[in-house]
Amino acid sequence: MDFNLKKLTSDAGVFFTRAVQFTEEKLGSAEKTELDAHLENLIARADCTKNWTEKIFRQTEVLLQPNPSARIEEFFYEKLDKKIPSRITNGELLGQYMMDAAKDFGPGTPYGSTLITVGEYQKRLGGAEREFLQTSAINFLTPLRNFLEGDWRTISKERRLLENRRLDLDICKARVKKAKQAEAKAAAAPDFQETRPRNYVLSASASASSIFVGIMSLFIMSVLCSLLLQAEVTRLLLEGISSTHVNHLRCLHEFVEAQVTYYAQCHQYMQELQKELSRYPNSFSSNAHPSTTCPSPVSSSTLPGAAPPGLITSGPNSTREPAGPLKIQDVQPPATGHRKAKVLYDYDAHDASELSLLADELITVYTVPGMDPDWLVGERGNQKGKVPVTYLELLS
Repeated sequence: MDFNLKKLTSDAGVFFTRAVQFTEEKLGSAEKTELDAHLENLIARADCTKNWTEKIFRQTEVLLQPNPSARIEEFFYEKLDKKIPSRITNGELLGQYMMDAAKDFGPGTPYGSTLITVGEYQKRLGGAEREFLQTSAINFLTPLRNFLEGDWRTISKERRLLENRRLDLDICKARVKKAKQAEAKAAAAPDFQETRPRNYVLSASASASSIFVGIMSLFIMSVLCSLLLQAEVTRLLLEGISSTHVNHLRCLHEFVEAQVTYYAQCHQYMQELQKELSRYPNSFSSNAHPSTTCPSPVSSSTLPGAAPPGLITSGPNSTREPAGPLKIQDVQPPATGHRKAKVLYDYDAHDASELSLLADELITVYTVPGMDPDWLVGERGNQKGKVPVTYLELLS
């Protein structure tokens, strides 16, 4: 390492002089050269952009990766210029656990088969989350990071140079002011005979002060030119903040589009999963008897709560007599108890006893004694059939 003591001492002296000037300006005991108002506005705008960009960047990192340990690990990988290892998302991990549990519980049981179905959709959700995180990191986080670690560092460097040039100019002005005060004091001294030797010294000092003032005036012109040149360079960089805003606006739109795509995929997956699970609305009730099939809450050919098909009872001790099956279309609505209901999701009827539904339509619903609480009888014009309660929003 080339160690130059003379240069180090000189730099330390300049730094100390600038620190003294800066402190005196803050205390109001020294004059300060004001920069152009337009340049000051650009500096304030740039500081505002940097501060808010940094906050948005940090909070977006927290949103995309809530685990602080994982964020620190990714930071070190980026600084070491190494590829960040791929991580399994929480949704994918949950889905894998569900599918592994289904193997132990038995994939043929209602609980096991449902675990497999839900686990598959959880893994799909995890895959959609992975794509969203990668897209957001590339299209949104990377441009913000490039601004903070690239463009802003260049702007900060030029601003420090501009501030140093201004301090140097103010230091020269302060020295010239002191020299002029000394020259005026020497010129105002009395010229008596007995004080000629002293006046000679004052005259020589005044001449030296005049020479110093002349030299410092030339130096001030040089520093002023340097200040104006540095101010122009800084101004050009600060005006580029407008282009940064345009770039960040484009990146923000891409981030929103990534969010829209991600949430739309999640909504689609959950709708598909809900339809899959709605086919067995009471499957949880048969888990204690894995050897039996899942019973339908309402028979597709008989009225819910009525006697089984082909049997009629007339009393507690009466004999059962065969009778014809009671069709769902033969069910008569009760005199009271009608309610309007709004359909939340599309529903496809599985047999002739059920009523297909369309999202957002209004139907009339009612129940009959003994009917499974998960189902209602729905009517739409001349159409009638069973409808699942989970697909409806009952209106008052």
